[in-house]
Amino acid sequence: MHIHKTAIIEEGAKLADDVQVGPYAFVGRDVEIKKGTSVGIHAVIEGYTTIGQDCEIFSGAVIGSIPQDLKYKGKKSFLIIGNKNIIREYVTINPGTEEGSTTSIGNENLFMAYSHVAHDCKIGDSNIIANVGTLAGYVTIEDRVVVGGLAAIHQFVRLGRLSIVGGCSKVVQDIPPFSTCDGHPARVYGLNLVGLKRAKVSQEVLLNLKRAFKILFNSGMTMSNALKRLKKEISVSEELSHLINFVESSERGVCRGIR
Repeated sequence: MHIHKTAIIEEGAKLADDVQVGPYAFVGRDVEIKKGTSVGIHAVIEGYTTIGQDCEIFSGAVIGSIPQDLKYKGKKSFLIIGNKNIIREYVTINPGTEEGSTTSIGNENLFMAYSHVAHDCKIGDSNIIANVGTLAGYVTIEDRVVVGGLAAIHQFVRLGRLSIVGGCSKVVQDIPPFSTCDGHPARVYGLNLVGLKRAKVSQEVLLNLKRAFKILFNSGMTMSNALKRLKKEISVSEELSHLINFVESSERGVCRGIR
């Protein structure tokens, strides 16, 4: 363990033997940091926060501070961060609001400088939140999602797997899996072809997803009728089933296509 002499580690904090803590950093008494993780200069980690293995936390990040939510009443809530996450300069991540609630982050995510993860968010694996990307409370992000710089995601919105949101977008409804979305408010422009190809999705599935997107987002049909048509006309795959289930389970509604 390498802890700079100016760092403050409160009694009760649990740090693995090889954790590194830089100058003037602060680690609170209820924090647990697992092996291989480094904490940068002036970073603050507090609250009931658990950070996994091999994470990199850069200077000025504030992890586990109380929610920016007027409903918060000082009750015990949690922040759980997985392995191999990169948390860049001045990122802020808050725990849950209600007693016993949790903000959870999976593995191998990149949070670029000044991005924000609010209370009760659920974030999967291998996502990228670009500079000043802002997630309001209760946002859910699946896996391999890209959120562009300065984009703002409304409370309770879900971002589906392998989707990409353009910079400066205003996202007030769910972003469908496999989509490219942009705008104010955000609209579906088409498939995230680059992401799908990198994920090695087959050509047959790509063609079926293209047909599905035309029906869902460009046909002018209501979403319920578009779903019925889609189920009748297109061969089922894991990706298509995920898309259908995502749309059908949406509570805020799904972003529509551009006109």
